[in-house]
Amino acid sequence: MMTFLARMKIKEGKEADFIRLANALTEKVRANEPDTTAYEFFKLRDEPRGYAVYEQFTSEEAEEAHRNTPHFHEIAPDLIECIDGTYVREFLDPLE
Repeated sequence: MMTFLARMKIKEGKEADFIRLANALTEKVRANEPDTTAYEFFKLRDEPRGYAVYEQFTSEEAEEAHRNTPHFHEIAPDLIECIDGTYVREFLDPLE
């Protein structure tokens, strides 16, 4: 299992584009990636223009396969263009 939360800040004026693209990517992931067990974007309540995506995969190979899908290559570059700076991944490991 591979799980992480990626936090990011969106450029001013790009939030509507980001949300549209995030929703499109989420729809494609859920429809086409059975080894992606969770994939959801969130707005961070206390951070202006702050967002996060929670991702969980059955394995590291499944996460790599996700990054190599046609829909990821189609949508992700425009999504990343909306980000102010970079994103930070926080990996989440099971307690045991």
